[in-house]
Amino acid sequence: MDELDFSSKQVLVVGGSSGIGNGIAQAFRAKGAKVAVCGTRSHAKDYAPEEGSDLTGLAYAQLDVSDARAIEAFKPSFERLDVLVLAQGAVIYRRGEFEMAGFRRVLEVNLMSLMACATRFHPMLRDSRGSLIIVSSTAAYHSTMGNPAYNASKSGAVGLTRTLGEAWAEDGIRVNGIAPGLVDTKMTKVTTSNPQRLEGALSRIPLRRLGTPADMAGAALFLASPLSSYIIGQTIVVDGGLIL
Repeated sequence: MDELDFSSKQVLVVGGSSGIGNGIAQAFRAKGAKVAVCGTRSHAKDYAPEEGSDLTGLAYAQLDVSDARAIEAFKPSFERLDVLVLAQGAVIYRRGEFEMAGFRRVLEVNLMSLMACATRFHPMLRDSRGSLIIVSSTAAYHSTMGNPAYNASKSGAVGLTRTLGEAWAEDGIRVNGIAPGLVDTKMTKVTTSNPQRLEGALSRIPLRRLGTPADMAGAALFLASPLSSYIIGQTIVVDGGLIL
């Protein structure tokens, strides 16, 4: 038996159009799953490979997770759901999160939409006794001086993972999470494209390299598989040792 064979499973990755979510989506596809992803743009063709997007073999649908009504009204292209991965994320630099409009916008995407998506698909996950995986960040475990909303939202995501893990276990749904460290995506270009910042960041990572979407995907496959059948409410830190 191959515990990482998902050939009979349906997976949905919200935020799977690029970056970490896209890496997770393609990893499930490589293991045989039927995979759907959601992104903010109108069509899959609106994404380019250089943006960290590979939508080959993935069913794409537009979804604005900052709009709770859009989440509630979302009509999936599938009737069964085995694995839901919530990988949506937003950040505002240059102290934009110190303005209340920016703070609210980031919280809406990074935290409020997690609960909205989780409850929207709860019945399908209950019926399949499936898995919910919430992607947060190591920012949940330390200060991020310039990004109060990002920090608060990711801390909230870890708490939500614990609480839903306990609350939904009786429904047969296993809820767990992943906390990535510094991963090379378009969201982190403010660091990775700056040689001085990048050198400083790498010096703090024991493995001396950036994380990749594939690194995060390995943790997601594990959490959705029978290998983790006795794990609920936990967030696995995948950061190369950054916060040690």
